[in-house]
Amino acid sequence: MVTRRLREQDAAAAGGRWWQRKKRAPEPVLPPGWRTGPAWQELNGRRGRLRTVRTVSVLALVAGVALVVVRPALLLDRLPGHHADASPLPAETARPDAAPAARVGLPDRAHPFRGSPAERWASGADAIVLPEAKAVGGMSEADVALALRLTKEFLVGTNLDPAVLRGEEPTAAMALLDPKDWDTLPELRRSLRDPDERHDPLGLVTRFDPDEVAPAGDVVRVRGRMTFGAGKRGEVRVHADYTFVYPLARAGGGGSVTRTIVRRDVKASLMDPARWLVTRGRLNLGLYASEVGNTACEVYDGYYHPEFDGDADSGASADGPAVDPYDRHRSVANSGRCGTTTRT
Repeated sequence: MVTRRLREQDAAAAGGRWWQRKKRAPEPVLPPGWRTGPAWQELNGRRGRLRTVRTVSVLALVAGVALVVVRPALLLDRLPGHHADASPLPAETARPDAAPAARVGLPDRAHPFRGSPAERWASGADAIVLPEAKAVGGMSEADVALALRLTKEFLVGTNLDPAVLRGEEPTAAMALLDPKDWDTLPELRRSLRDPDERHDPLGLVTRFDPDEVAPAGDVVRVRGRMTFGAGKRGEVRVHADYTFVYPLARAGGGGSVTRTIVRRDVKASLMDPARWLVTRGRLNLGLYASEVGNTACEVYDGYYHPEFDGDADSGASADGPAVDPYDRHRSVANSGRCGTTTRT
């Protein structure tokens, strides 16, 4: 029935009966392809477009994977506990207005500064940037440059020398001090030889017990600034204020990573031997102060004793104020009391 109806429609369109269709080929009433299905060109076009979309998607995926391989921070920065802004800070040239913002994450051997503001600090001796020297106080520009360099060498020798951090004496740093200063150098030697509460080398020197802890890596992060000015006639005074962050693990390896933070505020002078009873080219120390975050309270054996997560409390109980060891917008506390460290 369907076939007969279709033939009749085609014949009517041709102006005659169905057998007259042999004389001329009428145009079918129904559109082409109604009975044969979609034209193959259309299918091929759709398949081509599908292949193009799939090809573009695969290329985009490959490009994305390659970009992450080249710059893994693009992916890591979006993981919990990882900060996108880990670019190094510029050198500190003035006292900050506030404490650095909190950061998240826990340290490990691969990332010992994770979760710490020191993640963005410069490393080692290069972080101690000297100001441009100029003549002051009757001392030449060369004298001032020498005073700045000697002060930096003293800080490096007492806080960054790997041998000193392992508990050895800071012999190179002590050689920079004026032997005619009958107070500082003899006192430091006495403290290193037989430390106690009244004679504590940690006021100037950073040392850890090698039987207890070891560095977690070979990097110490440093932040601070150095300034200078005129003292009395024939004297240049240097003021250094630096914070050192030490990542540490238990001796023998393994276990968690912790950090000890030490801030040093040191005043030193270089004097003209023509005017003062001093040794040419040697430093004279003035007032100095320090504070430390994460060490046992009231232990006076010449070493810092950091605590790790899960450790039982060691040393005396903290009775001083809570202190943020990364807060450089305030002065060094140096209250003589053992306080609570708010973060490490």
